[in-house]
Amino acid sequence: MMEYIPLFMFAVVCLVLLAGYPVAFSLGGTALVFAIGGIAGGLFDPAFLSALPNRLYGIMTNQTLLALPLFVLMGVMLEKSRVAEDLLDSMSRLLGRLPGGLGIAVTLVGMLMAASTGIVGATVVTMGLLSLPTMLKRNYSPALATGTICATGTLGQIIPPSIALVLLGDVLSSAYQQAQLSQGIFSPKTVSVGDLFVGALIPGLILVALYIIYITVTVLLKPELAPAASSDESVDDGIEHPSLLTSLFPPLLLIFTVLGSILAGIATPTEAAGVGALGATLLALWKRALGISQLKEIVESTTRITCMVFMILIGASVFSLVFRGYGGDELIQHLFQSMPGGKFTAVFVVMLVIFLLGFILDFIEITFVVVPIVGPVLLAMGIDPVWLGIMIAVNLQTSFLTPPFGFALFYLRGVAPSHIKTTEIYKGVAPFIAIQLILLAMLALWPELATWLPEQIYG
Repeated sequence: MMEYIPLFMFAVVCLVLLAGYPVAFSLGGTALVFAIGGIAGGLFDPAFLSALPNRLYGIMTNQTLLALPLFVLMGVMLEKSRVAEDLLDSMSRLLGRLPGGLGIAVTLVGMLMAASTGIVGATVVTMGLLSLPTMLKRNYSPALATGTICATGTLGQIIPPSIALVLLGDVLSSAYQQAQLSQGIFSPKTVSVGDLFVGALIPGLILVALYIIYITVTVLLKPELAPAASSDESVDDGIEHPSLLTSLFPPLLLIFTVLGSILAGIATPTEAAGVGALGATLLALWKRALGISQLKEIVESTTRITCMVFMILIGASVFSLVFRGYGGDELIQHLFQSMPGGKFTAVFVVMLVIFLLGFILDFIEITFVVVPIVGPVLLAMGIDPVWLGIMIAVNLQTSFLTPPFGFALFYLRGVAPSHIKTTEIYKGVAPFIAIQLILLAMLALWPELATWLPEQIYG
């Protein structure tokens, strides 16, 4: 019975989180309680806790994680500088006369915002405030409107520079090295955040294309769900409209600069994040949207998000240390190896667990708690780390949308008009959940969708 203490500890953490306690302190506190109890009962070696200072120092000096506050600053700066508002206005003018044109415009702007901010909550709330009233005014079906906004808002999980991919890249890098060392490989290969960024490009673009195809087919079959704009609500010569160029060009230039420098090998993700933060600041100054009060709000928001992530990382570090001290690694490895079906079953079970945990935990907690536990075992079974990272990212994106606990649903519910029923939001996201599950199946059948581009660029 004692060998199952790690699983019991994991269950207790979930219960504590459901009770509403802060994530970072729930992880660290539960682990320390189990460690103290284990030391008192002679079940836990206190020498494991002596490794904690080195772990915390490793977090403080981690160059990859330095990209996190910079990408957060870039995203918050763009959110406050009315970039999304200008983009949506221009794209809706350009596409407004097409059937479902506003829905397609929202999808494209959501994609650009995802590539600009990488923050799911900010994108869903921003798009909900800006586009939902316009879509409802143009007699869009509430279900289609809310489903489109929720789905495109979660693109920040998969389209780089995604904060989720930054955190996943760091965790998978450690897990990959640990897996190789356990196999006796003492000059291990590495996997970087840049690898995940490149690997996510094709799946992310496929997902956007599937969204647009779904909206187009839906509107062709049922035009009343998304009427086209009247002549006085759109602009025929949208491509020549000056506001289109002035709203599209700066954020596109910023996105191509950040991603292009990473893809070309000119800059690391951390360096590119610095360029992105500076570019977003200059863009805000150019739009005259950066006064002292706005700058104070942006800096405070960036600091708050960054501190939250790092506190969760510290709590998760304590948790994983105690988990390993109780033999959790060996338990997980034994469970996976005893499953019929080998790698396929192991990956399926992990994806199912991550999907279910996505109902109650944010992607940050899942990345820091679950991936370090299962990652080394899966990677030691010969699974490609880039493919595994993209599968996890898409899976977490799906859990963001799934009723009744999907985080994106709560974000939109908070800003949607009161006459929009929650059941309509649930109904609207259902087809997009199916689309994301289709993408997961495609990645499972054709791993090259995630691994081909990194191999071509980085060899």
